[in-house]
Amino acid sequence: MTRYYDRHGGIYRARDGVFLGVCKGIAEYFDFSVFWVRIAAVAIFIFSGFWPVIGIYLVAAFFMKPRPVKPVQSEDEREFYDSYVNSPQSAARRLRKKFQSLDRRIRRMEDKVTGREYEWERKFNS
Repeated sequence: MTRYYDRHGGIYRARDGVFLGVCKGIAEYFDFSVFWVRIAAVAIFIFSGFWPVIGIYLVAAFFMKPRPVKPVQSEDEREFYDSYVNSPQSAARRLRKKFQSLDRRIRRMEDKVTGREYEWERKFNS
């Protein structure tokens, strides 16, 4: 089983869970069987009543982030994933800013390489 969390990542909701992925996320985090976590949730539901369990379950689903589609490999990836989950607009702004910076660098390189001075330097150094 691939672990989608680490000491910095915390607990995630499973994307392929039955209902919002809370039980499966808890089972994966604590390395329990999903079956037993679901049995425990149903038992608590039966013995405590409808509203407390449903309320806690929905709050857990709201606060638990969905598991990344692929495992996070670096701290930069974790930072981007966390920013995306919390604010997709902020993540889009960060990506746009990064690509604009890269675009400016590429344009400067193109200007340098296609300029007359570069050609003269290349011929002179040959």
